[in-house]
Amino acid sequence: VCMTGIKAPASRGRTLRALGRDSGARIRSLFGCELSGLRTGGRGHGVVPPAGSLAEAAGRSAAVGRRGVRCYSSSADGEQVRVRFAPSPTGNLHVGGARTALYNYLYAQQKRQAAGGSAFVLRVEDTDKARSTKESEEAVLRDLKWLGLDWDEGPLRQSERGDLYRQRAQELLDGGLAYKCFCTDEEITAMKEKAAAEGKPPIYSGKWARASEEEVEAELAKGTPFAVRFRVPQDELVTIQDSIRGEVTWNTNTLGDFIIMRSNGLPVYNFCVAVDDADMRISHVVRAEEHLPNTLRQVLIYNALGLTPPQFAHCSLILAPDRSKLSKRHGATSVGEFEDEGYLSEALMNYLALLGWNDGTEQEIFSKEELVDKFSLERITKSAAIFDKQKLNWMNSQYIRQLDQQALGAMLARLWQQQGFLKEGSGDGEEVMPKFVEIFQEALITLNQSVDEFNTLLQYPLASTLESKKAK
Repeated sequence: VCMTGIKAPASRGRTLRALGRDSGARIRSLFGCELSGLRTGGRGHGVVPPAGSLAEAAGRSAAVGRRGVRCYSSSADGEQVRVRFAPSPTGNLHVGGARTALYNYLYAQQKRQAAGGSAFVLRVEDTDKARSTKESEEAVLRDLKWLGLDWDEGPLRQSERGDLYRQRAQELLDGGLAYKCFCTDEEITAMKEKAAAEGKPPIYSGKWARASEEEVEAELAKGTPFAVRFRVPQDELVTIQDSIRGEVTWNTNTLGDFIIMRSNGLPVYNFCVAVDDADMRISHVVRAEEHLPNTLRQVLIYNALGLTPPQFAHCSLILAPDRSKLSKRHGATSVGEFEDEGYLSEALMNYLALLGWNDGTEQEIFSKEELVDKFSLERITKSAAIFDKQKLNWMNSQYIRQLDQQALGAMLARLWQQQGFLKEGSGDGEEVMPKFVEIFQEALITLNQSVDEFNTLLQYPLASTLESKKAK
């Protein structure tokens, strides 16, 4: 169980410790909610919101003087697992994203076999209208299917869920947990520059967090555009229990009130993610560690809306051999590129699974069924994974060797037709292909290598060799 919570400062911790062993009943009477987790020493706690409106929850928070009891426990282990892969359609499916999708897929499949009802949800995060394209979305879906990662629900698109985001934002406004900000871009830029000059984080310091109702109404009457800012509680510690990284804590003082709805009416990424994960009943969020800083904002949104946070698991990044970020200069980095280069989907899946996970044995070749059976979040390592092209080549060659000769011949025939070596439907390869497979199957690293090998055979100077003195 993830004890996701906002830890109280020491004084608040002493208040909780003073409640004694019967703290559960006493907190229920004070806050009207269930105690979900009180850390040893009284430093951390979490509450599950009772049935009722958001305004009631906000009222209770104000009534107890913002004691910091704001974060709610995550779903229990016994519940059905619902995971999601949420790509942004702004480019091709990178191997890092493919690994994230694979881990979510394997976890859902494993839990489905154990208890049933688990689901792998595909969500397209396409709110960035300037960069998102339909072509990119189609390419990502095609690559997922090629890898054999079939989803149970979706694709669900954020661009089609605007009404839900506006509804949730209004709930926060009504509960006093968000406010309308009429600051201009110039004012925001000036605040950031002032903070930078003073060596401080760029925290919002405008007047609209404390504006009166009359001041807000005056701007609305003038038709002034406004963004919606989330009201961040001050001097509180937010802690999550990450399945991979253990306990992670942030201080809310480093954040400041952040925007959840832009002045053009579009929602901001972190707001969409929190609302969607709750609406889709996502129980576990398995994603790359680059999303770890986003978790603070998302947990705060969950708590303010009275929603249950999921269990988080942040996987380390995949790096190049020189330990830099994996990029085009290191060769192929997208799933589509590896397919085009002649790698087998089963081999790439196997290799991606081992980039940050192992089953505790020396085994390296896993079928999909074995991966589903043996995968666990607990076996994902904290250290960064290194993408080793040579290791992938070795693994792909092993999968090619395991192929039935007829199946391999069919694959190569399709490839050769694409390359113009064979005419489709001509039957030209029926005699050549079996012999070629018999000779070269053990030596092939990729399917594309067969084109070079076959071309070498065609260019071999057979006639002159037979006429040579050595041949005679």
